[in-house]
Amino acid sequence: MSNPTLLGRRVLLIIGGGIAAYKSLELVRLIKKSGGEVMTLLTKAGAEFVTPMSLAALSGHSVRQDLFMPEDETAMGHIELSRWADLVVVAPATAGLIAKAANGMADDLASTTLLATDKKTLWAPAMNVRMWEHPAVQANVSKLKSFDGFHRGAFVGPDQGEMACGEFGFGRMAEPAAILDAIAAALSDSKPLAGRKAVITAGPTFEAIDPVRGLTNRSSGKQGYAVAAALAELGAEVTLVSGPVFLNPPAGVRRIPVEAATEMLAAVEGELKSSPVDIAVMSAAVADWRVDGVATGKIKKVPGGGPPALQLIENPDILAAVSKSGPSRPKLVIGFAAETSDLEANAKAKLSRKGCDWIVGNDVSQDVFGSDGNAVTLFTRDGSESWARQSKTDIANRLAQHIVEHFKANPQ
Repeated sequence: MSNPTLLGRRVLLIIGGGIAAYKSLELVRLIKKSGGEVMTLLTKAGAEFVTPMSLAALSGHSVRQDLFMPEDETAMGHIELSRWADLVVVAPATAGLIAKAANGMADDLASTTLLATDKKTLWAPAMNVRMWEHPAVQANVSKLKSFDGFHRGAFVGPDQGEMACGEFGFGRMAEPAAILDAIAAALSDSKPLAGRKAVITAGPTFEAIDPVRGLTNRSSGKQGYAVAAALAELGAEVTLVSGPVFLNPPAGVRRIPVEAATEMLAAVEGELKSSPVDIAVMSAAVADWRVDGVATGKIKKVPGGGPPALQLIENPDILAAVSKSGPSRPKLVIGFAAETSDLEANAKAKLSRKGCDWIVGNDVSQDVFGSDGNAVTLFTRDGSESWARQSKTDIANRLAQHIVEHFKANPQ
């Protein structure tokens, strides 16, 4: 599997004691790069090889280590960890961890969490070749593989090669890239947004003045198309209502091409009426005004006559229309606010005025239109979260993860 995607997926990585623990740092980085979220549980022996500080810096989460930490166990930390994850990965999986899980032993945070989880567990063994070949270890591996349902253990590796002890044979932990592929494969049978319908608007609108001229803006549509791709990757049924752009529709996404704001609104309302919509992301840069009375022929320049007088009328407010309460309102409505000043004040005002659930605000004076990068702030009813400049694909993936988290907390 090449370039696996873990968008919105949660991985709990249990790191056992062994020299191969250093590979866990690269594995954390790869999971994050693939769009996943990772939390680490470091055993006492594992902490002899890698530091909690390194893991925390790479994962973005504090590292869990001790079963008897009051701040963790007042909330039943081992239960919380086992429920949080979509997949539990043990890498390196030592003979001791394998034995405890196979025989139902629970005397530390790692083994207690493994016994408490109701999620799949992926094991990446690492040990001396003679340990791996020992009948007791092989019996425990066979036992884990024989369990029913989600208790059944899946294994990646060990690989054959030279080991830190100088011996040669099977026992080397699989490389982080191979473990990442195994993680993606273990999670591929479920998509967190499967069964959800999403409608995305993207790009500019074009408001005709006459058959050859019009009012438009500099939106490239890249951010909206990236959001559509990210949600489709997570299993959502995505319809992309797109203004005129020079982009191909993402794989698995149905595109409805439009030009004017009135056409965009009609297309969106048609989607809302056809079947219930869970997610609406209104990222299009819709023109606020259109010409009242489009000329049927090209308006000719009259020498010395001055510019023609254009009477402008207000376009429909698509975000406000979608956000209205009623039976066809999507469960989650996200708007975009493109500002050149006072981003926070203007975005918060828009959030309140439009009636949507979230606003993604960005400062378009900072080389945003047409570029591949963006820096945004996500505004919700509960607060805000700023994301440093990164690729529009990464912004889309991060927004998609927040959408997944929303529906995990609100599964209605």
